[in-house]
Amino acid sequence: MSNDPTTPVPAPVPVPDSPFRPEPGDRDLAPQFVLPLVVRIERAAPPPRTDALETAARAVLVMLGDERSTGDGAWARAMRDWQDARIRKVVRRARGAEWRRAEALPGITVTGKTAEVRVFPPVPLDGWPKDLARLQVSGTDLEDPEPPAGADPTAPVLWLNPDLDMSAGKAMAQAGHGAQLAWWELSDDERTAWRDAGFPLSVRTADPARWTGLTTGGLPVVRDAGFTEIAPGSCTVVADHPALRRARP
Repeated sequence: MSNDPTTPVPAPVPVPDSPFRPEPGDRDLAPQFVLPLVVRIERAAPPPRTDALETAARAVLVMLGDERSTGDGAWARAMRDWQDARIRKVVRRARGAEWRRAEALPGITVTGKTAEVRVFPPVPLDGWPKDLARLQVSGTDLEDPEPPAGADPTAPVLWLNPDLDMSAGKAMAQAGHGAQLAWWELSDDERTAWRDAGFPLSVRTADPARWTGLTTGGLPVVRDAGFTEIAPGSCTVVADHPALRRARP
């Protein structure tokens, strides 16, 4: 399942009352919101898995960087409320008329090579618009027709844990968490440069021999709360942005 009320946690230790702390805290007492993402999966032409993961991660970044999400923008209050509580993302799937109804709602559609993901401003955990609430969470299993090419080492890479078996929907949400952690750690100038370049990034499964080094190297690490699919505290994604590599000793 990809219903993903998980909590990405910066390495090595979360600060008190962080939205990413793994144990319950004051933020759990705040009204809870969720960032909805809908991936288009047509029966005859489902997108490749890696393309869907990368497109979902970019969709989160596009929402974070949109002018409507900041200041006095139309979505700014919802974005603040969402980030003041737990950081939750839910991936659902749509096709045909379902997708057309989703596209009619306020949001942003982000396209990859063939994948399409629409991201919406955060909604209350129990207050989804009906055209999104009726969409299925399950059924987001996708495959790559051939192994993806190696990641560009000069561009951001979201490294997936090689020891975990996640559905595509779950992995899409986790990639979105990783992209968000990287965004938060960048300076304003670095964010602007990434946004102006179109948020280039790759999502790849890490080499098992490199995984421990990635998780202990000071880069942002996503840790799962364990509500769906995998064990609590599992490291799912390392956000490897070139600017963050340079910031580490």
